[in-house]
Amino acid sequence: MFDTHAHLADSRFDRDRSKVIENAVREGISGIICVCSDFDELDVFYNLLKEYDFIYGAVGIHPHDASFQDKLKEKLHQALKKDKIVALGEIGLDYHYENSPRAIQREVFKYQLALAKQKNLPVIIHSREATEDTLSILQDEGIQRGVMHCFSGKEEDMKICLDMGLYISLAGVVTFPKALNSQKIARLAPLDRLVVETDSPYLAPQPVRGKRNEPSFLRYIIQKIASLREIPEKELSDITSQNARKLFNL
Repeated sequence: MFDTHAHLADSRFDRDRSKVIENAVREGISGIICVCSDFDELDVFYNLLKEYDFIYGAVGIHPHDASFQDKLKEKLHQALKKDKIVALGEIGLDYHYENSPRAIQREVFKYQLALAKQKNLPVIIHSREATEDTLSILQDEGIQRGVMHCFSGKEEDMKICLDMGLYISLAGVVTFPKALNSQKIARLAPLDRLVVETDSPYLAPQPVRGKRNEPSFLRYIIQKIASLREIPEKELSDITSQNARKLFNL
């Protein structure tokens, strides 16, 4: 199993981070993309990349923090020079919370997409209640390598993403009883363009809903999607792991 999105540098793991990673290995996790969008966590993030050979990094300015402060841009540029950085993200648009003005979010998103192309890195896309603008910007910028993190769009949105060459990532939401759209996407997404994630410590799947999420819980997501598609769990696990390694050039 390959967890394509986990915030392991998050302070909620400070008490037992090594145990959480041990749990992941014991459950059969072979790879994790550790996503750092809070630059106060960079030191912990770098240490994780050094300590564990199966943990790879992604850095980016989250839409919640979107701004053009020189300090922020400089930290991003420095982070992208580090070893084992395999993606730029998570980046995108969030019109639900609007912690940053929409216009600023869009400009910072475009800036980072251009940077990803310059660095030849795939992008990890965050889109919440902003599907139309997100897809429009991705098309305008000609993005061909990346993944739609915690995909929440409709079938027609998925087709647009697939036409651009993007991967579809499903998280714990797919296990929620009322998440009918996510379950529909799980059934319809082409297997060769599907990856899975926990988004730890957020979005714990249904059997552990309400708890702090962690990569070892990826098995519940695999179980649900395999059940929806009526295929063996190991087959889904193997395919999504291969897809992740191809996406992130591992």
